[in-house]
Amino acid sequence: MTKQDRAVRTRLALIRSAAEHFEARGYVRASLAEISAGAGVSAGALHFHFVNKAAVAEAVEHVAARALRRAAARGRGGDGCALQRLVDVTHHVGRLLRADVVVRAGLRLNAEAVAGRVRDLRREWRECVHELLAEAERKGELAAGVPPHRGIAVVLAATTGIEVLSRDDHGWLGRHSLTDLWHLLLPCVAAPHVAVALDPAGSGRHLVEPDADADTDAPQGDTNRAGLALR
Repeated sequence: MTKQDRAVRTRLALIRSAAEHFEARGYVRASLAEISAGAGVSAGALHFHFVNKAAVAEAVEHVAARALRRAAARGRGGDGCALQRLVDVTHHVGRLLRADVVVRAGLRLNAEAVAGRVRDLRREWRECVHELLAEAERKGELAAGVPPHRGIAVVLAATTGIEVLSRDDHGWLGRHSLTDLWHLLLPCVAAPHVAVALDPAGSGRHLVEPDADADTDAPQGDTNRAGLALR
């Protein structure tokens, strides 16, 4: 293993350890000593990569942001029914959050604005939902009397609520929770001829579990390269 490879592995181990401690203890209570110990490296090695705890948190946030944007892009850039793609992307993001502590911790850090914040990820999620619902309106997929802005408010409130509840119980991120949510919402927002063809549990091409480490295995030169809700 080259020196560069070891440095990359150390950095990734520190990011994952930091995410675990931020999730378990919160940003304020988590210490750099705990983070370095959790990664199996010395305090000196941690400070070689990060000048302080805020820099570690920012790196966690960047990695999470990149993963979430990639997940959301599956729906925004696809073809076919826009409402089905919206359902699918919520399931994909839910599985990603359930599978990867870095994504969970990064989203929470971003929401609480305790680090540098790449960008407001909740605002990016709003943009994603808006784009898909606006497309659904253009295609005649929305029920009569349901303008996109009303659908956005409902979807944002429901999905954000699930994400917040999942902080104490990851079961909220399970497929059944999101499926139940869409069973209730789709008859209200989808045109009848569209609703009958929608799958609240997600369409088949999105049911494969995401690679939780896909964005943390590649070399990261700095926090800007490390950095996705959602875009």
